[in-house]
Amino acid sequence: MATYIVFLGAPGVGKGTQAERLAEELKIPHISTGDLFRENLKNQTELGKKAQYYMDAGQLVPDDVTIEMVKSRISRPDCVNGAILDGFPRTSAQAEAFDQMLKEAYQTEVDFVPCIQVDRELLIDRLSGRRMCPNGHVFHMVYHPPKEDDICDICGQKLYQREDDKAETIEKRLEVYENQTAPLIDYYQKRNVLRFIDGAKDIDAVTMDILAAFKDVTKK
Repeated sequence: MATYIVFLGAPGVGKGTQAERLAEELKIPHISTGDLFRENLKNQTELGKKAQYYMDAGQLVPDDVTIEMVKSRISRPDCVNGAILDGFPRTSAQAEAFDQMLKEAYQTEVDFVPCIQVDRELLIDRLSGRRMCPNGHVFHMVYHPPKEDDICDICGQKLYQREDDKAETIEKRLEVYENQTAPLIDYYQKRNVLRFIDGAKDIDAVTMDILAAFKDVTKK
């Protein structure tokens, strides 16, 4: 039976890490919108070119471009048994579009929405210490440091700090999340598929809590 999962939570709560773990456990793909954008930009797809246009102009990529990228991705054969979405949907309009996608492609709907919660001060600490490489591998200077300073353990590329992980922009990112994405909590709560997860625990404990919540939600 196909299983479609949406991770919610503010920037820095650990959605990517937990989504990867759950994907491995359930044997379904983890779809990160960050990875989707990088893939489309690298391959210079029509959607990638559209996204590049807005990014070069310093504008947000419109919903319709992001939605089409996700639609194209979930239409691939590896998503027939389900998928885990991380970073999408971000708005109510995107959530409604995703519901429509699943209904049209697979005659199904979102089964489970773990919403990871972490105290604001801890989030700021997590984000400001984060570093990544051009291939998308993520490290943290305190919690998950690279073996060699500023070098990715996996591909050997130089690590960098994203502009939106710098202290002066983190507060703005959290505001955007609260204004745009937090309303999705109500959207999925009404469907009784959302469960709150304490993201301040250690990584393994958070994983166990998500698995327990998944079993609880999907047992019906």
